[in-house]
Amino acid sequence: MIAEFRQQARAEWTKLRTVPGWVFALFVAAVAVIGLGLAPGMSGSCGTRGPGSECKPPTGPGGEVVSDGLYLVAQPLAGDGSITVRVATLTGAIAGEHGNRPGLVPWAKVGLIMKAGTTPGSAYAAVMLTGSHGVRMQSDFTGDIAGPSGSSPRWLRLTRSGDQVTGASSADGITWTTIGTVRVADLPSTAQAGLFAASPDYSATASGPFGMSGVESGPSQVTATFDHLSQQGNWTASAWTGTRIGGPGNGGPFEQQNYRRSGDTFTLSGSGDIAPLVTGGAGLGVSITQTLIGTFIGLVAIVVVGALYATGEYRRGLIRTTLAARPRRGVVLASKASVVGAVSFVVGVVAAAVVLAFGVGVLRSHGVYVLPAGTGTELRLVFGTGLLLALAAVLALAVGVVLRRSSAAVAGVIVLIVLPYLLAVSVLPLGAAEWVLRFSPAAAFAIQQSAVQWAQVDNVYAPAGGYFPLSPTAGLGVLATWTAVALGLATILLRRRDA
Repeated sequence: MIAEFRQQARAEWTKLRTVPGWVFALFVAAVAVIGLGLAPGMSGSCGTRGPGSECKPPTGPGGEVVSDGLYLVAQPLAGDGSITVRVATLTGAIAGEHGNRPGLVPWAKVGLIMKAGTTPGSAYAAVMLTGSHGVRMQSDFTGDIAGPSGSSPRWLRLTRSGDQVTGASSADGITWTTIGTVRVADLPSTAQAGLFAASPDYSATASGPFGMSGVESGPSQVTATFDHLSQQGNWTASAWTGTRIGGPGNGGPFEQQNYRRSGDTFTLSGSGDIAPLVTGGAGLGVSITQTLIGTFIGLVAIVVVGALYATGEYRRGLIRTTLAARPRRGVVLASKASVVGAVSFVVGVVAAAVVLAFGVGVLRSHGVYVLPAGTGTELRLVFGTGLLLALAAVLALAVGVVLRRSSAAVAGVIVLIVLPYLLAVSVLPLGAAEWVLRFSPAAAFAIQQSAVQWAQVDNVYAPAGGYFPLSPTAGLGVLATWTAVALGLATILLRRRDA
C-alpha cells in the first residue's frame, strides 16, 4: 500500500508541475500574499513629524508593551508597610462628539498603588475599585485578581512585606477580605505608594447602515473622593506629591488631571490606563497580522488549483486512465490530496515568511505603529498560513471530486471560505461575524491572529481588528473538520460512481 501510494504521488506531482496554468496559479498565490503584504496600504503619523513624534509606548516588567497613564498622589515608603483608605465617592465623564457626558467606563480604576517609580512601564501592585468590575487587585499590567463586587463607599488596603504585596477590601473598615498576594520582583526598597486614578478610553460598537457595525471610542475621566487614610511603616516624607504619569497627551480633552485636599479628604481626577496595550478602538496601531492581508487573495488562487486538479481529469476524460492504472481509488485521492496540500503549504510558508520579514518595516516606514510579537507567534503565523492554504487546497480538491465541475467547485469553496471572511470583517454586525467565524471554514483565519485579548481591557475585539472568537488552533481545526468531511464524502463517491 505504501509503495503504491508513493508511486501514485510521484505521478500526481508530475501532473501538477507540467500543467503551466496550475503552476502560474500557484505563482499568483505567492505574489498576492507577498505583494499585498509589502504594499504600503496604510499610513500613520508615527515618526513622520520629526523628533518626538515617534510612537514609543512603554514596556512593562515582562517585556510587553503597555499603557501606563494615571494620576498618582504618593509618598515614598521605605521597606515594609501598609496604607488604608476609603473610596467615598466615584464619578466619571466620557468624551463624545457633542461634548462630555456623565458616566463611568467599566474599567475606570481608583484606589491604592505601590509603584517602583513614576517612569511609565515601572513595576507596581494596586488594589482598586472599578467602574463596574468591583474590587480588583492588579500588578505589573498583566496580572488581575477579582475581588468582591460592589461600589463606593469601599475600604481598600495595600500591604508590603519584602517583594510580596497583599491587597484587601472591606465594606465597613472592620471586616476585611484578602483579595490576593502578588510578587513584584522589580519593586525597589523604597517605592512610591499612595492613591491613584485612571480611566481608559471608552470603546463600543455602533450600528451603521444596513446592519453594519462601527466602533465608537473616546477618552474618559474618573473622579474619586478618598477619606479615612492611614499609614503604617517608614514613610519618609510628610507631604503628598501629585504626579501625572503617561505624559500630557494621555488625557485627551481631560487634561486637567489633578488632586485637591481638604483636611483628611482627597479628591483625584485621572485619565488613562494601566494595562497591556491592545489594537483596535481603544488601542494603538495594528498587529503583525495586518501584513498578511493578501492571504485571502492567495487562497482564491490556491482554491482554483485544488479544484481544477480534480475536475481537469474529468473534463478531459483522463480520470478513466488514472483509475485503470490504479484501481485503488482511495490511494488516488489520497495521493492527489497529499501533493496539492504539500505544494500549497510550501507556497504559504514561503510567502508568509517573506511578508513577515519585510512587511512590518514597510508599515513602520509609513508611520504605522505595529505591536511587536514574539518569535513563537511569528513562526505560528508563517506555518499557520501554510496550513491554511494547504487545507483550502485539499477542500477544493474534495469538492471538485464531488461536483466534477470546475466552476461549481471553485465557486462553492470560495463561498465557504472567502465570502464568510469578507462578510465578517467588513459587513456583518459583531455578533453575527463571531458566529460565522466559529462555524464556517473561515474560522481558520484565526491561525493568523497575533493580537492578544485581555479580560481587563475593554476593547472592541472584532475580526476587523485582527481578533477572532476561536483560538488559533481551534479555528484551524474547524477548517480541518470541513476538509475531512468533504474528503470522506469524495472518497465514498469516487468509489461508488463510474469514472
